[in-house]
Amino acid sequence: MGEQPIYSTRAHVFQIDPNTKKNWMPTSKHAVTVSYFYDSTRNVYRIISLDGSKAIINSTITPNMTFTKTSHKFGQWADSRANTVYGLGFSSEHHLAKFADKFAEYKEAARMAKEKSLEKMELASSPSQESPADIHSPLTPPVTADLCRINGTGDDVTLSDVSPNSMLQSDLSPTTPTLAHSPTTNKHWEAELATLKSNNAKLTAALLESTANVKQWKQQLAAYQEEAERLHKRVSELESQSSQTNVIKSQKTELNQTIEELECTLKAKEEEMVRLKEEVENAKQLQTQKDELTKKLEDTDLRNKELEEQLADLEQRLESSQVDQENLRKNLKTLLEILDGKIFELTELRDNLAKLIEDS
Repeated sequence: MGEQPIYSTRAHVFQIDPNTKKNWMPTSKHAVTVSYFYDSTRNVYRIISLDGSKAIINSTITPNMTFTKTSHKFGQWADSRANTVYGLGFSSEHHLAKFADKFAEYKEAARMAKEKSLEKMELASSPSQESPADIHSPLTPPVTADLCRINGTGDDVTLSDVSPNSMLQSDLSPTTPTLAHSPTTNKHWEAELATLKSNNAKLTAALLESTANVKQWKQQLAAYQEEAERLHKRVSELESQSSQTNVIKSQKTELNQTIEELECTLKAKEEEMVRLKEEVENAKQLQTQKDELTKKLEDTDLRNKELEEQLADLEQRLESSQVDQENLRKNLKTLLEILDGKIFELTELRDNLAKLIEDS
């Protein structure tokens, strides 16, 4: 399966300033995803965080790591392999507590995995304490002291010092003078020779297998020595870290104060962010209203143009009507003058008729 994420959260990531070892340096401009990963092949837990394509956290959890809560929203841990201290700022105390619980859980799992690995190493290294001559293949019989006392001297001989040919020659050499003594003795020594040949073949097979086992044990021993050297280096690193504990404690107060200041700044930034979001929403609403008013204004301008055209037409018609009225007034006045003349004439005519009537 390889390495898989097993828990994720979001937080602001910080690293200790490598120059001052006091101040925190933000490694992300905003909250990023911080994940626990588990490698089932190597049985290893890691904390990984990416800002875009850049890895800002790549920390392998070891049994000696400690996650410390320095405030209700901030926690930190030291990574000796990366030679730095990581800090995480969470949005709530609940997220910090959840991350700390997961850290403790995976740290315990890493400790148990390391103990099992050490037990396997001890079990695997225990056979290497014995010499190759004392370990026998399950497919070949053990080499006894009687078979090793081939020359009749009673001295023990190791397999690496005696070759099969030399053992066969030494087995045959004491029997050669007695072969001509009697047929019974000859048969006895022929049987002994067959036994020695059989034992020689078995010793050859045991020698070859022991040589192969020695090579394998040498490889295992080299691997164990390399692992021991790595563990010694790790112990040296941990000892150097323990010497820095007092310095870290003395810096803790300053770090807490810095963290509180950063939290206040972060809170102010979050409030400002909320305010800016509200302003953006208001600006969007105003823009919508502006667009609506612009459209209404265009409609009003178009209506005004139509009304202006109608007004100009009405004015033109009014002027024409006024001219017509003036002409009508002049005509009426002329008619009145004519009518007054006619009335005056009729009055004179009436008076004349009245006089005529009186005279007659």
